[in-house]
Amino acid sequence: MTLPSRWPAILQAVMKGQPRALADSHYPQWHAAPVTGLMNDPNGFIWFAGRYHLFYQWNPLDCEHRFKCWGHWSSADLVHWRHEPLALMPDEEYDRNGCYSGSAVDNQGVLTLCYTGNVKFDDGSRTAWQCLAVEQPDGTFTKLGPVLALPEGYTGHVRDPKVWQHDGEWYMVLGAQDVQKRGKVLLFKSADLHAWTSCGEIAGHGVNGLTDAGYMWECPDLFDLDGTHVLISCPQGLAREPHRYLNTYPATWMSGAFDYASPTFDHGELHELDAGFEFYAPQTTLAEDGRRIMIGWMGVPDGEEMLQPTRAHGWMHQMTCPRELRYRDGRLWQTPARELAALREDEQRWQGRASDAPELDATRLEFELGAAHVSVDFAGALRLMVDEQGVRLERASLKTGETLTRYWQGDVTHLRVLCDRSSVEIFINHGEGVMSSRYFPAHPARVRFEGASDITLRYWSLRACMIE
Repeated sequence: MTLPSRWPAILQAVMKGQPRALADSHYPQWHAAPVTGLMNDPNGFIWFAGRYHLFYQWNPLDCEHRFKCWGHWSSADLVHWRHEPLALMPDEEYDRNGCYSGSAVDNQGVLTLCYTGNVKFDDGSRTAWQCLAVEQPDGTFTKLGPVLALPEGYTGHVRDPKVWQHDGEWYMVLGAQDVQKRGKVLLFKSADLHAWTSCGEIAGHGVNGLTDAGYMWECPDLFDLDGTHVLISCPQGLAREPHRYLNTYPATWMSGAFDYASPTFDHGELHELDAGFEFYAPQTTLAEDGRRIMIGWMGVPDGEEMLQPTRAHGWMHQMTCPRELRYRDGRLWQTPARELAALREDEQRWQGRASDAPELDATRLEFELGAAHVSVDFAGALRLMVDEQGVRLERASLKTGETLTRYWQGDVTHLRVLCDRSSVEIFINHGEGVMSSRYFPAHPARVRFEGASDITLRYWSLRACMIE
């Protein structure tokens, strides 16, 4: 049964909300963000028919985690994006409480969405359906309905299908929680995207000797990269450690060998994917030239997100910049997509004592910094410190005002920092580590360098590049 349409309310929300969002001094100038309402996970990231398509979790009606639709952007170059028709909204019984995260595939020339239909019951229980939708000539999508019910032995927390094709067969990984409340990644196989066969658990608590792995794993993404297989996922319930897993929920990666014949994933230990304050639910795709590109949500669920000041302007959250992934020396490396160089304006260089360096306009800024010891102040709202221990990032809690700290440990030789009006992305040692964070300075915001050590500085202002 189709539920009553919310189209009139969505249209009104966009018309009323977009001017407020664009007038906010924290609204990003070159990152993707919602025109109004709350945005979270990137979904359905794919290169298809000559364009990148990026779908996203979106509640256009208000800044709350409810009524999850799939918004849709597309781009030819990962820099200039345009709005596409709304792809999905929760208007069927099988997705009535939200069209949750998923992926997109090219099925014989038809752009096909694979997503989770979320259903909550009055007694507090829930179930989940894995569903399909196909694109129509006008850019809208027609739902085909559920293709996989809740598997036996798992709670209603089974979601976020990432689907790919290998040797003519379709494969799906799903984030899951078993009935013992332990986080898992499930694998399924299909010949036609409609009839799915379980291949068992390939990661999570109790798999490959992994223990204390949390109570739920979200947003899995398994792919081949430079001769190994990498699994990205978001475990919930990992114990915090002194210098990692400090966010409410982290994003992680592990590498190893995936055997399609078994099928099994012989993997190593968990690693944190991004050591900053805001990074979650990343998704990857293959570019036309074979590069593996990743985009993440610059947010974290259930943390201090509801205290962010943009909520008062009717919008919340943004995406990260697109990143290229490589695997070498047993590590996952991330660098800003090379296409982003098109945003650079005049290049400037400076060298000397850190405290003598020029102040920079943080509104739209990229800089490269060489220094063994330096402190970088972002308008008094965020502080980055480099020393022999590595990198520390500090900001005040929105709830208590106390200083919060995030860490990246190791020798630091180079930093590349990308700034927008309310975000900073720090790439350490040409992508060996990354720290992504939101911050909310008073504008015009300035970046100041502090310390007695010598630094080398190369920097650019970046062009504004709003979604059309």
